[in-house]
Amino acid sequence: MLLTDIGANLAHESFAEDLDAVLERADAAGVSRLIVTGSDLASSRAAIDIARAHPGRCHATAGLHPHHAEDWDEPLAGLMRRAASGGDIVAIGEAGLDFFRDISPRAAQERVFAAQLEIACEHGLPVFLHQREAHARFLPILRDYLPDLPRAVVHCFTDDGDALDAYLAEDLHIGITGWICDERRGAELHDIVDRIPDDRLMIETDCPYLMPRTIRPKPRTRRNEPANLPWVLQTVAEARGQSPEAVAAHTHANAARFFGLTDAG
Repeated sequence: MLLTDIGANLAHESFAEDLDAVLERADAAGVSRLIVTGSDLASSRAAIDIARAHPGRCHATAGLHPHHAEDWDEPLAGLMRRAASGGDIVAIGEAGLDFFRDISPRAAQERVFAAQLEIACEHGLPVFLHQREAHARFLPILRDYLPDLPRAVVHCFTDDGDALDAYLAEDLHIGITGWICDERRGAELHDIVDRIPDDRLMIETDCPYLMPRTIRPKPRTRRNEPANLPWVLQTVAEARGQSPEAVAAHTHANAARFFGLTDAG
């Protein structure tokens, strides 16, 4: 089975010392393609560098996480535009709204979310989206841009069935993480993941976060990594009543189409 991890924060400082080993373990686990997330200026630059160093294996996004909305500036916007024009990124994001922690003011989050959607529309790129406790504002803002966006994925989906149905009605893709492996927080997601059509589903680790709680034996580290993606696959397959092989095939192909990838991985 070949897998794509559509959300790997490999620019995170925790991977600075052993990235090559992390990629080797991912390859051994069948994770042949990784989308490296850019969430601010530094990580977007680093994601692009990682993708350049591992062509065909790693692909970059560039964006600003809503937690950092107050850091939005022309250097980042310029990087995103240049990277989009030069083919250095496969999506804009991580972009969106997070009203769970309100680390940045909501007005700033909304303004920066719209600015990134505009860049994606300008360059015909898909968007890699973050939404937590902000559905009521997130979807109306997104709807204004959907006619000019080629594709959009709500990454690390953790919301309820109503939100899921609303996103599917707008033809959005859905990214599922190890949240579904958490019997405490992920119970509702486990019950509704089978609503996602085969051609709209993708999987991710969101590493170094969201270590799947189903991993056995229990890891000695709290740092998640792409090699753990098969544990997400296994739980998603079980919850959907499908074989892991079928879910792997669907999600890997969906990622290739979504991000416009033509490599053989």
